[in-house]
This record gives sequence, C-alpha cells and structure tokens, in this order.
Amino acid sequence: MIRLENLTKSFWLKGERKIVIDNLNLTLPTGRSLALLGRNGAGKSTLLQIISGTMRPDQGRVVSDGTISWQVGLGGSFHAQLTGAENVRFVARVYGVDTKELVDFVEDFSELGKFYHMPVRSYSSGMRARLTFGASMGIRFDTYLVDEVTAVGDASFRRKSRAVFAERMRQSGAIMVNHGMPELRQYCDSGLVLEDGKVHYFDDLEEAIALHEELMK
Repeated sequence: MIRLENLTKSFWLKGERKIVIDNLNLTLPTGRSLALLGRNGAGKSTLLQIISGTMRPDQGRVVSDGTISWQVGLGGSFHAQLTGAENVRFVARVYGVDTKELVDFVEDFSELGKFYHMPVRSYSSGMRARLTFGASMGIRFDTYLVDEVTAVGDASFRRKSRAVFAERMRQSGAIMVNHGMPELRQYCDSGLVLEDGKVHYFDDLEEAIALHEELMK
C-alpha cells in the first residue's frame, strides 16, 4: 500500500508558480502494476521522485507499508565521481543486502564491461540507465518505480531487461511511465492518469489509456 496524503508540489517558472501536484489524496493498492499516464510536463517524473523520496513535496507526505525502489531510469540518482561498482556497493549498504552478490549481479546484467569500474560521469545516459536498472533489479522491492528504462540498449539488452522485470513483477508491484502503449499493456494491469495536478485511478488499464488518449487530442 502507498498512500499519498495532501500532496502538493509546485515550481517557479518565469516568475509564476506552476502547480504540478495539487493537494493529492490517494491510496494505491498493493501488488498492482500501475501505468502512470499524462501529457509531457504533467508531472509524472516529479510524482515518481516524490514517492521514491528523492524529492520533497511542498506539503503532504507519502506513507507506505512496503519497500519502494528509487526512480529507475533516473541516471542522476548515482554519484558521478564514483565508479559504477562503487555506487552499487553503496546502494547495497544502504538497503542492507549482500554487497558482493549485488555487485556481481549488476556487473553481469548491465554489460558495461570496463566502464563498470570507471566514474559514472564518463557514462552516456543509456549506460547510467542500465546501471540504475540493474541495481534496482538486484534488490527485491515491494514496489518498483520505472521511468522508460526498459527501452534502453540494443534489442538483446531490451529483451533481457523485460524478462527480469517481468520476473520481479510476479512478486512485486510497480508504477511505470512509458510512452509505448504496447509495453504498458504488457506489464501493467491498472492505470493512473495525471492531469492538472490531479491523479485519476482506474482498475481497468484500458479505461486509463482511453482517458489519456482523449486528453491528448
């Protein structure tokens, strides 16, 4: 269960306050894979960052009775001066998992080769995404927050990413942002539509997609 209580977030743009999350109260069900839909700039990534704890809301709070991943696909979540392996060791200590097991898993999964032992500042955005995705998949979370990352890499890597993500979804839930409707239909069973700072929840994913497509016209 993830509960959003009186959640508000705004930014100042050109001297004006833009509200992207507007006094949101919503309880998300346990064990569901949720597609998070909304137009560009609606605040989808902002909402994921608030849920993950990497961004503070203006007011309100997020309450959960389970573990939540960081925003997978957010390359900035790792320290640029540390190597990929050093970042993964740090993550293992923070989350209390076996360090060697996680380091070995990510090295094999990410296919970064020698770059795994080089500073993250030398990585491309795709390499950072592979590192963060591998690290998150190496830890068992109750809810994964995923932002487009299964589209990273060549066809072989994308197949591998989708396979491991699908395996994790057998025991966990997710909130997933992806502009590809086929991929959302593959992984998600319900949906959220973010519009004008409000979130609408649908048990039926197709109803969420229909509203999203109507709003995009």
